[in-house]
Amino acid sequence: MMDAQKFAKEWIESWNSHDLENIMKHYSEDIEITTPMIKLAGGIESGSLSGKQSVKEYWNKALIKFPDLHFELIEVTFGVNSVALYYKSIMNKMAIEVMFFNDEGLVNKMIAHYTN
Repeated sequence: MMDAQKFAKEWIESWNSHDLENIMKHYSEDIEITTPMIKLAGGIESGSLSGKQSVKEYWNKALIKFPDLHFELIEVTFGVNSVALYYKSIMNKMAIEVMFFNDEGLVNKMIAHYTN
């Protein structure tokens, strides 16, 4: 069983470091992400991306667009092969991000939700 608190701490620290390689180590090659930010910032109507390279390119653009990006962890919850992190995101938005893990312990699916 994974340590949800440890994962959450490392995940938040990696994003706050703005080190894209460090961020990407949490994700599988077949990662699928769905977030309103893709639609908002990327203009992709579905709000989804698949594949580690596509996701990496999107997040690289996001880190450039938001150089002061800083996440503040509020709460960690866990489920079956999954965690949900509640945190303060960019533009003072509150976020809940649900991440599902593969057998290697890497995130292979992520769905983000934000306050308006």
